[in-house]
Amino acid sequence: MIGKSVPRVDAYDKVTGRAKFTDDMILNKCLIAKVYHATIGNGVVRSIDTSEAEALDGVVKVVTFKDVPDHCYPTPGHPWSVELAHQDVADRNILTGRVRYYGDDIAAVVAEDEVTASRALRLIKVEYEEYPVEIHPRKSMRGSAHPIHLDKKDNILARSNYFIGNVDQGLRDSDIVIKRSYKTPIVQHCHIENPISYAYMENGRIVIVTSTQIPHIVRRVVGQALGIPWGRIRVIKPYIGGGFGNKQDVLYEPLNAFLTLQVGGRPVKLDVSREETFCNTRSRHAIEYDLTAGIDKEGRLIAKDMTAYSNQGAYASHGHAIAANGLTAWRLQYACPNIRGEAYTVYTNTPVAGAMRAYGIPQADFAIESFMDDIAAEIHMDPLEFRRKNLIQGYYEDAFLKPIAANTNGIFECLKKGADYIHWYEKRKKYENQTGDIRKGVGMALFSYKTGVWPISLEIAGARLALNQDGSMQLQLGATEIGQGADTVFCQMAAETLHMDVEDIHIQTVQDTDVSPFDTGAYGSRQSFVTGTAVKQCAQLMYEKILDYARTLLPREKRTLSLDHGWIYAEDTRVLSLEELALESYYSLTNSSAITAEVSTQVKRNTIATGCCFAEVEVDIRLGKIKILDIINVHDSGKLLNPQLARMQVHGGMSMGMGYGLSEQLLLDEKTGRLLNGTLLDYKLMTTMDTPDLTADFVELDDPMGPYGNKALGEPPAIPCAPAIRNAVFHATGVAFNENPLTPQRLIEGFKNAGLI
Repeated sequence: MIGKSVPRVDAYDKVTGRAKFTDDMILNKCLIAKVYHATIGNGVVRSIDTSEAEALDGVVKVVTFKDVPDHCYPTPGHPWSVELAHQDVADRNILTGRVRYYGDDIAAVVAEDEVTASRALRLIKVEYEEYPVEIHPRKSMRGSAHPIHLDKKDNILARSNYFIGNVDQGLRDSDIVIKRSYKTPIVQHCHIENPISYAYMENGRIVIVTSTQIPHIVRRVVGQALGIPWGRIRVIKPYIGGGFGNKQDVLYEPLNAFLTLQVGGRPVKLDVSREETFCNTRSRHAIEYDLTAGIDKEGRLIAKDMTAYSNQGAYASHGHAIAANGLTAWRLQYACPNIRGEAYTVYTNTPVAGAMRAYGIPQADFAIESFMDDIAAEIHMDPLEFRRKNLIQGYYEDAFLKPIAANTNGIFECLKKGADYIHWYEKRKKYENQTGDIRKGVGMALFSYKTGVWPISLEIAGARLALNQDGSMQLQLGATEIGQGADTVFCQMAAETLHMDVEDIHIQTVQDTDVSPFDTGAYGSRQSFVTGTAVKQCAQLMYEKILDYARTLLPREKRTLSLDHGWIYAEDTRVLSLEELALESYYSLTNSSAITAEVSTQVKRNTIATGCCFAEVEVDIRLGKIKILDIINVHDSGKLLNPQLARMQVHGGMSMGMGYGLSEQLLLDEKTGRLLNGTLLDYKLMTTMDTPDLTADFVELDDPMGPYGNKALGEPPAIPCAPAIRNAVFHATGVAFNENPLTPQRLIEGFKNAGLI
């Protein structure tokens, strides 16, 4: 079954509308909750009057920051650790009177219906003491009279660095030294389904039904936020309409759990609007980079230096892990004896940044791959040849995190496929020395990406299989299907190891922390690698248990057995159907024992996926408009588990990457930090009219670390498109843009400065 494009196991229910998402499961007479958000960007609530709101007919409860538990908790979807040094920063309360960004959560209303809840919000009166607002990390880290968090006087959440060799000496020994700075924007995930949950009490416990990537982590964080034992909380995750990392954070589930406690356990629905999703959930970090490189006469990197400044926003969320992950990318792929990296993650008065697809690498890759093209231009070398000259060949491992290694490395094969597809050398020559307002160019970028989070953090997954009476299998996991096709691949894995058909593997797509095996969730391109390992081990255990039971039913001379597509074989002879065996195991008067298998496994290994993007663009200089004529991603993701799903993943990631390169950016008011374009009308996503035909190709190398030869594919497709497009514009126009997205305004300004307009 591995390597086949079997149909998605959830396809029929999704396209017919039968799949039940959180809003489809809302209980009757569910109360409605809405959140009151601050209307300043930095300051303190001096007074809050909720009396008029409480007097409104239909209002059940109004709570403020004065009512919530007075202790802080963390929100990121990271595995918990018993070691204090590996625990996340706890800097948030369920509601707050210390306003840290425009839109911070101050109070909440619970009412009988949505209209009443909305009216009640407008009746709340708040007076503030305002402080100056700072939305830029380099300025914020200078400190202020009113630090955003009292324990961080300079507003620096964290910093880290590393040193390989001697960078200063390497730069002195270089024939040419090049310095550049790059900026990346704040963007939002824009998943179809907004964050939504409802909560109620049952048998003295809080039940939360929520659209999340991390149900088991939600359970723990809600317990921390409320200060109650984690076992008193049950989290159910139905079908989910996308997440991309935003729902790898515990968003409004703690507030919802608190509200149901305040109304005697009645069900409370907290549905976040699209505008609130933009402002009050999570976004991708804006990061600024200062890069320096020293190169010898042959075009080889002698030394390289990176300093990164990450805009965290008002609360820690995933915090410094994002910028630190980008520093890791600076070490990987390009061979260099002297490397230095330093990163700062800084609190600002902006919406909170968290995880987003590829976890800091799209930002770093934009800077690094733009820099590689800029270096190549300075030394008059073809950018593809410059990369080939400097790339590490074959096996390599991370200098600081030894379990992270490229056990298979197909980057050179990827580059050849991409260059051949785009006709690289022909078009690089053809588009030289263009004049006129309409110009064309080709550009490329590459990437590397680790698979899962070990050894930085815990990797654990569980799987459970049960043999049904008809000989089919029931598969239960704590890993979450969030639209990426994970359930289908897990069924293929189980079918492969059990020698069964995918149709005979029935997976439970709804996770329930009371019954689902423990798994930390969907993130880090980990599920097919980590949870896949658990599925394989569980299926192997089930295979042996079936044959062990079969041996009790057969004569001794027929006990060298195997299982293949519903039949038990002794040597090459069918001796017993799996259905017969299953019925016997359930209902035998003398030998009944329902056959199940369960494993929980900690995965202590990692591997690196690589790939590249090649793009051809047409630039209208006077209009400041870019048209993508052709684009391809080529991925080395190990063995493809399901080729059609793999292409689907790549196409989706390419769309996000193109939006990141061309149009997407959250804009903030400089004086207040207020979000200016937090709607799908004003925030410019790629549409079908902006999107060319997308091409995906693969280099399949059977990776020894993956349970089925596989490695990361979920996040990598979103990484290289933005710098590839930027580099194509550089080739077309000779203008190097060092900040994305390449909007018409930014393009026209750049072309004016270059004298093209």
